[in-house]
Parts: sequence; C-alpha cells; structure tokens
Amino acid sequence: MAIFQRGDIWYVDYYVGEKRVREAVGKKITDARARLGKIQVAKKENRFFDMKKEYTFIFDDLLERYQEAFRDQRCFGDKERHLELFMRTFKGKLLGEITVYDLERLRNEMKATPVRNGVERMKEGYTVRNASPKVKKERTVGDVNRTLSTLRHMFSKAVEWRMAEKSPFTGMKGFFYKENNQRLRFLTEAEEERLLFYCNDCLNDCLKHIVLTALNSGMRRGEILSLKWSQIRDGFIYLTLTKTDIPRQIPLNETLKELFQSIPRHIKSEYVFCNSDGKPFPDVARHGFNTAVERAGIENFHFHDLRHTFASNLVKKGVSLLAVQKLLGHKDIKMTMRYSHLAEDYMVDAVKSLDRKEKQGVSDQSSHKVVTNEAG
Repeated sequence: MAIFQRGDIWYVDYYVGEKRVREAVGKKITDARARLGKIQVAKKENRFFDMKKEYTFIFDDLLERYQEAFRDQRCFGDKERHLELFMRTFKGKLLGEITVYDLERLRNEMKATPVRNGVERMKEGYTVRNASPKVKKERTVGDVNRTLSTLRHMFSKAVEWRMAEKSPFTGMKGFFYKENNQRLRFLTEAEEERLLFYCNDCLNDCLKHIVLTALNSGMRRGEILSLKWSQIRDGFIYLTLTKTDIPRQIPLNETLKELFQSIPRHIKSEYVFCNSDGKPFPDVARHGFNTAVERAGIENFHFHDLRHTFASNLVKKGVSLLAVQKLLGHKDIKMTMRYSHLAEDYMVDAVKSLDRKEKQGVSDQSSHKVVTNEAG
C-alpha cells in the first residue's frame, strides 16, 4: 500500500483481494495519508472485509439496476439524459473509486459546458428542425443541480441495495449551486399578440393551439402535450397526472371552448395535440416555440412563462391568490405569493379610482354651492 501523486491529485494504491485499487483522494497529501492509515488499520483489525462491498460493483451495475427500478416513473425520460452523461463519466469505475473530487469536477465541467445547439444534436444523429448555427446558451445552475440530484439519488439507492458502504455525497456541504427560483417573466399584451402571430402555420397551427391553451389554462407543458379528449368534458379540463400528484380541474373559458371545438380529432388518437401518426408531440413543440419567440422579438422568455402569464393576468384582473393557487395546482401558497405584488398594484389602482370619484363629488358640491349663492 502506498500513496502517489498524479497531476494535482493524490491517490491511495492498495489491493482488495486480487484487485488493485487506485483511489483518488484529493489535492492534499494529508488527506491521502489519512485515508491510507484508515485502510491499514481496518485491515489489521479484520474490518476490511466490510469495506470490500464498496468495491464489489462498478458504476455500470448500479446504472443497470437503477434503470430497472425507476424506468416506469413519469419523470424518467428526463433522467435518461442524466444517465447517459454519468455513463460516459464513470463507465467501468468501481463505486468506491468515485470520490468527492470526481463529483466536484463533474459539476464544474457541466457548468462550463454550454447547452448543445441544433447543429451539434444533428451530428449525434438527432433530427432537428431549422438547425442553423446559433450562439450557445450557458447551462443554468438549475439544470446542473437537477442532474446531480439524480446522481445523488443513485448513490443513496446503492447504499440501500448494499452495493456500496456509503455515498460520496454524504457529509458534503455547499456542493449544489444556489438557485434563484423567483424568476417571474410574463408577456405584455403586445408581446402576446406578436407571439400568437408567429405561431401561425407552425406545426399546422398546432403550436398556436398549444400556446392558446397555456395562456388560458395555466397548464404545464407536459400536461398540455399529454392532454386527451376524455379529459375535456362538462366545461372543465380534468387533470389527474400532475407534477404535485394532486388532481385539479380547470374551467373552460369561451376561448378554450371555441378552440377545442375547432381542432379536428385524429381518427386513431386519443390525444388533443398530436402529429400525423397520432402520437403526442415530443420536444418538437418546444423547438417550434423557441423559433416563434425569436421571430416575435421576445427576449428572455420560456414556455413555462406562459403559465406565469396566465397567473399574472388573473391577479391583475382582481382574482384572489387562493383561486390562482388552486388553478395552478400549487401545494403551498408561498409559490403563488410571487404574484402578490401584482395584486398590490391592482388594489392601489382600485383605491385611486375611489379617490377620483371622491374628487368628482367634491367638485359637484362646490358647483352646487356656487349656483345657490348666485340665486340668493
């Protein structure tokens, strides 16, 4: 057993049975010496057998078992992209060899890597519409955190499944980036008109229908794209599979009633928004939306902001925050309180309207007094 340095990183070199292990510890020689001492003591006390289970499985084993256990989750489609990244990073590596340093390096590399554009996805075999070179967008801290949260969950399950002694995430502080979840962007009336105009003729007008549904229902993108005709009845949209797992009902206004009456039903599909083969629209709806936003000259706007626009319009029209909470399906009123400043603006305008009426009443009384005096 020994320690050695490669680049800036110190390693511990030892054997588990007949298998040689080179474990990366970090940038400090003191940490490497401490780790080596812990292994030596464990071996002398015959406790090293308990540590062996950490090195029995490689990351590929964990990933395969994780896929088997969670592939039926609704959100697993998003996790598939995370798993592809993890496999490229940790393929063939023993679970016990994955250290805090490895996690920090992965985090930093993800943050420094821009989001892939359409041309890059085409090179990887994806079909992308209107794939022209564009400025690469910086990866958000939210995206990095969601990806690493999947990895943390994988290691938690590895411990639970006795594939590892402990998770490298254990005891880590300040690892995840701080997020600003108070982003609130909504469309002005002019922006809304321009966006709907540039949605025309896109995906055979289906994109315009999707945007109108979002603006008049506040539904999430996934809820809209998975919407079935059977969910629309008796003047309501009935949602059962929601992000918060709380069913909710959304009343149909006249705009939505006319919209759904105008959409032709696919003879072989139960979905409201589907392509020619009857399957619901995948990410192609999002790519079409981004193109429409760009052509409309709208900046810093995402599909989810249509939901903010729906809520903001309600609050500005005097709808209570409690009603908005129920329509959006928020579990906690704190999420809805982000729109409270709009309600305050509405209340200020309401009070000002009374003030104008009061001034008008004073003016009328003064005129009446003047007339009376002249008559006298």
